[in-house]
Amino acid sequence: MPTSRAPAAPRPAYRCGECGAASVKWVGRCPECQAWGTLEEVGAPRARAVAPGPVSSLARPIAEVDVEAAHARPTGVGELDRVLGGGLVPGAVVLLAGEPGVGKSTLLLEVAHRVAAAGTRALIVSGEESAAQVRLRAGRMGALAPELFLAAETGLAALLGHVDAVQPGLLVVDSVQTFAHPDVEGSPGGVSQVREVTAALIRVAKERAMPVILVGHVTKEGTVAGPRVLEHLVDVVLSFEGERQSGLRLVRATKNRFGATDEVGCFALTDDGIEGLPDPSGLFLSQDAGATPGTAVTVSLEGRRALPVEVQALLVDSPQATPRRAVSGLDAARVAMLLAVLERRARCPVSGLEVYASTVGGVRLTDPAADLALLLALAGARRDAALPARTIAVGEVGLAGEVRPVPRLAQRLGEAARLGFSRAIVPAGGESVLAPAGLTIVPISHVREALGQLDAR
Repeated sequence: MPTSRAPAAPRPAYRCGECGAASVKWVGRCPECQAWGTLEEVGAPRARAVAPGPVSSLARPIAEVDVEAAHARPTGVGELDRVLGGGLVPGAVVLLAGEPGVGKSTLLLEVAHRVAAAGTRALIVSGEESAAQVRLRAGRMGALAPELFLAAETGLAALLGHVDAVQPGLLVVDSVQTFAHPDVEGSPGGVSQVREVTAALIRVAKERAMPVILVGHVTKEGTVAGPRVLEHLVDVVLSFEGERQSGLRLVRATKNRFGATDEVGCFALTDDGIEGLPDPSGLFLSQDAGATPGTAVTVSLEGRRALPVEVQALLVDSPQATPRRAVSGLDAARVAMLLAVLERRARCPVSGLEVYASTVGGVRLTDPAADLALLLALAGARRDAALPARTIAVGEVGLAGEVRPVPRLAQRLGEAARLGFSRAIVPAGGESVLAPAGLTIVPISHVREALGQLDAR
């Protein structure tokens, strides 16, 4: 006698909330209307209404809220405090992201040492290195203090246990991708793990009014690794940048709930540690102060900071049908555009030549105000002509050959005068800016006028 089979469970169905299209399985994007996240299970239980419950603190008029708890405390590292907006705010969670080997752990070890030396207990929990490895680095840097504590863990529960035992005023977690939540499935570094570990650390930071600094990895595209929600959860997101061949390191804020995001901090990474550079201008200028064909100096803005940068160009005959174009520290597309403007608008033929262009000091130059200096360097290399000594050039170049005004010209000229420059080639209209003492302003409106400033050899 045949046995009766149990009725098969109905397969779940999903329906798009935008266009009503049905699907037998859930997908992130509706196959009909292409909307994201709109498919919902048909017949899925809806969330019930939440009844009012106890509150953590009573609501008060905004004018009566105490603001002392939100004041930043300096870390002792001036360049980092500049980017943070004065220092670390109690209860704030900071995410510092950067490429491997750029110096993230070294910077945060210096920060923890400065905080501990000032009398506030600091705790570093490393999930990537052993305690002995961190101790060796601290000894090399001279970053040893009685109030600086160190632990090596990879579990969230153990990390929280250290926080309870040490009671720190600053917690550094290196890195958030190496820790695992005991109640969440998946390996450390996964989307769920990173999200829940970060959420747990944020709760601890807010409950204890304890600033927490998280070290984060980056992808090969340069973005913060992990779920995008990670950047939304934290209060501050810092980007730590630098080339391996150069000791210069830059810290930028891409998100800051307590300050501006247009500041930049400059550091020098050495064998003995890392130090801030309050005045890094000399790093981006060559030692030769004389006039040299193929070189020009501009003043670029990095955040709110004006930095003189020297650009260099070399043009040589090409044995190939397609001449080579090589750039370092510059936007290749911008260089190609300026070469086209130079040939078409200034009647300076460069199409059959190999072009090499770079910045001094390994700095990455993206400010459009550097266009004029780069164009003069290219033209000088082509004509074997040089600008007069102690001259800067500031201005954006358009496709029609016009030289456009740039923002904050007065600040740029002030920095140039402070460093001893005596002549400034600026867009027409810039002469209305009050020139600093000892600086002569040369206004121009077209690239042909700019090329007239070159002295042929």
